[in-house]
Amino acid sequence: MDSSTAVLAADKAFFSALLTCAVDTLDRLLLPDFVLVDVMRGAEVPKPDLLAALTGGQVHFERIDVAESRVRLYGDAAVVTGRTLMKIRLGEDSVEVSSRYTHVFVRQQAAWHFATAQGTRIAE
Repeated sequence: MDSSTAVLAADKAFFSALLTCAVDTLDRLLLPDFVLVDVMRGAEVPKPDLLAALTGGQVHFERIDVAESRVRLYGDAAVVTGRTLMKIRLGEDSVEVSSRYTHVFVRQQAAWHFATAQGTRIAE
């Protein structure tokens, strides 16, 4: 598998793990210092907080449709940019969000790991 394909597979695994609340998969995929910049509030969410929110049911991804994605490689780093349509339940409220995203992956020990994610809401 070439590097671009492997990075896209890791990106797909991330979205799939969010949908299924596969915290063990996320724990392996995300680097210890992983930070998500939240698409709803722009807040920084470190890995432990993301995993706790998923485990505790505060956040539940009901749908994630990836409309496009593109990989750029820089040695042992990769940047994925793309567009999604997501349906997210936050507590009792459910919201649909169109977004553009930037995901940064780093190759360590022959595997691609997720370093950071930034989501930007697309205005309607």
